[in-house]
Amino acid sequence: MTATSRPGRPVLLGQNQYGKAENRVVKITRDGDTHHIKDLNVSVALSGDMEDVHYSGSNANVLPTDTTKNTVYAFAKEHGIESAEQFGIHLARHFVTSQEPIHRARIRIEEYAWERIATSDANSKFIGADEVRHSFVRQGQETRVTQITYDGKSWEVVSGLKDLVVMNSTNSEFWGYVKDKYTTLREAYDRILATEVSGRWRFNWTDDEQKAPNWDKSYEQVKKHMLHAFAETYSLSLQQTLYQMGARIINNRAEIDEVRFSLPNKHHFLVDLEPFGLKNDNEVYFAADRPYGLIEATVLRDGAEARIPVDLTNL
Repeated sequence: MTATSRPGRPVLLGQNQYGKAENRVVKITRDGDTHHIKDLNVSVALSGDMEDVHYSGSNANVLPTDTTKNTVYAFAKEHGIESAEQFGIHLARHFVTSQEPIHRARIRIEEYAWERIATSDANSKFIGADEVRHSFVRQGQETRVTQITYDGKSWEVVSGLKDLVVMNSTNSEFWGYVKDKYTTLREAYDRILATEVSGRWRFNWTDDEQKAPNWDKSYEQVKKHMLHAFAETYSLSLQQTLYQMGARIINNRAEIDEVRFSLPNKHHFLVDLEPFGLKNDNEVYFAADRPYGLIEATVLRDGAEARIPVDLTNL
């Protein structure tokens, strides 16, 4: 149905999508007495021939969002969860290829990490430590994220992380900046550099003819290079550190063409202890949560196109 076929003044329908958001699925894989956990938060968004449901309320082309929810849980059983990326690929392919009106599927996944609880010894009076392979503690580090988009022909996989808090207690300076009549910040030649990393990276895998990366290995390696760059860069600005983090990833991971970071500067200010007759020799700081400097940038492989949204909350 076109806008002009409707009575009255034409009003056009723009971009639209629908689906079921934040489906929490936990998959336990039992390898004998040893168990493994995958804990995901999966959001499904579908788009295609959806004009009629908006213009007239006809649901003839609508796959219920409840069905998309059920599909997430069924696929966890039928396909397992090898990685967040692979699980999202299975879902996206299914929705686009099984439903003619659906032309594009976008799957967003957050993965929450668990680690096995170390036991005491094999002489426990309750359960022998060598038998305990099913107890876990939720890791308090970053949240792994991924977004898979499929239009029936090509793929776009953007993965990343958020809530990864890192700090350098030295090897950071900030001086030589522009000063005007409103500038009160003192130049720093030895400061704390801390941030909460939100990062996304886009893979150059785009179709089924290419061999897909090892998603879990890629994530582990990207995180390693990112952290190494943060730790090993003698920083004169958070911008410099951001660039080095992205460049280290691009230079070491051939499967990635684009990296985008959003890095809030978690300011630490020296506390004035002189009123108490004490000298503060870069030892005691006030950790300010707001306001904060926000440093954001994209790092690209030469010849690559920037496609990760500027605002990572839209990804």
